[in-house]
Amino acid sequence: MNEYTLPIVFGIAAGTLARLFMLRTDYRQYPTYLHGKIIHIALGFIAAGLGTVAGPAIMEEEFTAITFLTLAASQFREVRNMERNTLTELDSYELVTRGKTYIEGIAIAFESRNYLVIFTSLVSTIAYLIFNFWIAMIVALAAFFICKQLMSGSKLKNIVEIEYVEPRFEGAGLYVDNIYIMNIGLPERQKEVLRYGMGFILKPKNMNARTTIANLGQRQAILYDLSTALGVYRDSGTPALVPLAKRDLEDGRVAVFVLPQERDIERAITVIGAVPTLENAIRMPSEKKASEGGAVK
Repeated sequence: MNEYTLPIVFGIAAGTLARLFMLRTDYRQYPTYLHGKIIHIALGFIAAGLGTVAGPAIMEEEFTAITFLTLAASQFREVRNMERNTLTELDSYELVTRGKTYIEGIAIAFESRNYLVIFTSLVSTIAYLIFNFWIAMIVALAAFFICKQLMSGSKLKNIVEIEYVEPRFEGAGLYVDNIYIMNIGLPERQKEVLRYGMGFILKPKNMNARTTIANLGQRQAILYDLSTALGVYRDSGTPALVPLAKRDLEDGRVAVFVLPQERDIERAITVIGAVPTLENAIRMPSEKKASEGGAVK
């Protein structure tokens, strides 16, 4: 048996297990059972193999051999394109869409997790080659912990306060608190809205949060997650029953209006709080002010 056989097997196993660990199917049902998962597990296995063989190449001082990692990076960028294209196609058939910002965030996450697999396999294999199996186990567990920290981004509950408010009508205007949502003139539709509708006010905790939740993609992600978790009372061709999120221009609060199949206030608040803060939606105007202040000084 070759001296690199056991370290390579260990590295591939560690990387593949890391990809399995990072592959979660939650209430949003993505990736789907079962074929969607098979694709990502297979890609994770390939990424683990790439990261693993880089270890022996380094030990043998075959540094040119690890340049194929650059090729791997270009291939995994295709993973992002694959996810983006797939989700964009699926989005056109959703009653409540994810939105392009949410889709881009998911695509980036799937690409980056393959790089985390390469990292896990690489450090695990090198630890096995330099030390022994038990040290490699410790290093692999540490890599798993790093992967967990990096895959768990910020949640909406970290930047906003969530409050339930009963929707109401003033004439034909639908309001959540004092924020205008839309105009519904038909009395039958108004009765449906008052019967099934739920309203929530998101109060930003600071200026950064205020700018972040103003992003249309972030607001669409909230509507999508709520509609996925609680269902949605609407069908195609019913614009009066479309969930909406509108912003108070004075103080930056956002009113969320949804018509769920299941009117569970506590669960809805939990779902809103668990909505990921999209990387492409994050804005930090306070950081800009601080840097400008430092420049003046």
